[in-house]
Amino acid sequence: MQTILKSAPMQKMLIVDDNGDLRKLLRLTFGYGKYQILEAENGQSGLNLAMQQKPDVILLDIMMPGEIDGLLVCELIKASPELKDCCVIMLTARGQREDFEKGEKAGADYYITKPFSPLELIEIIERKRFNKD
Repeated sequence: MQTILKSAPMQKMLIVDDNGDLRKLLRLTFGYGKYQILEAENGQSGLNLAMQQKPDVILLDIMMPGEIDGLLVCELIKASPELKDCCVIMLTARGQREDFEKGEKAGADYYITKPFSPLELIEIIERKRFNKD
């Protein structure tokens, strides 16, 4: 008798940042095996992609071009019944106390300031992925 092992479905990660180099770094960090990587360069396209693709993890900048910033994207995602359980990690240069409070109010699961350690980000995502938080 032959046993067929089914692998777990690949999780989706959405990277929303206007910095192409940072998106590339994150794509290279997470794009091997565990995650299908989706990318957007502004808040509106990030929100649209999130609604269409229903990612498991969203890495979200705050300051981006366009009318919708990362905080509003986060609020809208967390208000959506289909997306509210998605892990949203704010990756931003804004590191003042009031910025952290705004991120928390918007519903972010984590708030990480740039520059950041990719290893720290991997650890946070893995903890969240396996519900060790």
